[in-house]
Amino acid sequence: MARKRRIGLLGGSFNPAHGGHRRISLFALRALDLDEVWWLVSPGNPLKPGKGMAPLAARVRSARAQARRAPILVTAIERELGTRYTVDTLAALSRRYARREFLWLMGSDNLAQFHRWRDWRRIARTMPIAVVARPGYDAAAVASPAMAWLRRFSVPLSSFVNRGEWSAPALVTLRFDPDDRSATAIRRADPDWALRYAGPPPRDQLTHRLISSGKETTAP
Repeated sequence: MARKRRIGLLGGSFNPAHGGHRRISLFALRALDLDEVWWLVSPGNPLKPGKGMAPLAARVRSARAQARRAPILVTAIERELGTRYTVDTLAALSRRYARREFLWLMGSDNLAQFHRWRDWRRIARTMPIAVVARPGYDAAAVASPAMAWLRRFSVPLSSFVNRGEWSAPALVTLRFDPDDRSATAIRRADPDWALRYAGPPPRDQLTHRLISSGKETTAP
């Protein structure tokens, strides 16, 4: 029986999307033998300040520009699912796309605060997690409460890639040359970046629905 398509999920504000997101995604595709990466562009993140958050449509357009000609699909499906928390979004995706296997991609900066996310242990039990190193965050990630729990589920990369059907909890750590690009630095250098992505609502590459910019908020 042919294996299910394997999808890496990378969530975030993408405010804006940049080359670092693309580089991490392409590296994960190769390292984990994924078929595709889906960028889940969040309507909003309460762990980040609302000030300076560009409209959803502009962030989606910036993501689509960065994902061009790559096996990366840009979606704001959380608005359609009506989910507020990541744990609910991932459960809903697993139900809706049961013929796919999912893996959650996160940077070590997110792992450092993962214990603050709603039902973070249930996230870990829903699908495997791959952590990508980010400059300046590795020490905090290793010392985090979440890592203290997740460490027992660590799997070497080679073993994870070669196993049959995925199971969770499972934690894989990806190491590659650090990429220090950040959306914060981009916004600081170009506060009006979102103006370049103005225009009619873009189309969601997963649901094929038009994406407008509302006030919804999605929590980790």
